Amino acid sequence: MLAEPTRLRVFSAVVLGASTLPAAAEAAGVSAKETAVALRRLQDGGLVVESEGLLAARTGHFKDIVRDTRTTEEPERHGYADEEVESLLRTFVRDGRLVRLPSQWGRRRIVLQHLTHRTFSTDTTYDERSVNEELKAWCEGAGTDHVTVRRYLVDLCLLGREAGRYWLRTDIQPAL
Repeated sequence: MLAEPTRLRVFSAVVLGASTLPAAAEAAGVSAKETAVALRRLQDGGLVVESEGLLAARTGHFKDIVRDTRTTEEPERHGYADEEVESLLRTFVRDGRLVRLPSQWGRRRIVLQHLTHRTFSTDTTYDERSVNEELKAWCEGAGTDHVTVRRYLVDLCLLGREAGRYWLRTDIQPAL
């Protein structure tokens, strides 16, 4: 119903207070004829009603849609007792993937430490190709590429690097 741009503009005008056809046309920036056609379609679809010559939007449909799409599932858990850490991870890690990196370094370190300990073993060394493959799985669809994440892991001493080999650092104070 709202996929057509003119209808969307006319509906927006009505939602924002245009209560007559001329007011809706002016607010939407379209001709009176186009506005009349759009209003007729919006009325047929139940999104706009006319009562005593005044237009009004029926926004209850949207509340119903939101109510119906809300899930009652428990939020994703990452295995930490600290609720602040869980909340942080729910914001930046979903379904085993990195959504994006926090801008604050302290938070970034916690997210990257979670990623590191879920991905790498303490008794294994990895070549750069293996590290990249593991991190690509985390970064798929994120706003950050795996190379940037790999650099952060080394810079924050979460991974050690020497002669093209990487390992999980255990000689540092954990942030988690």
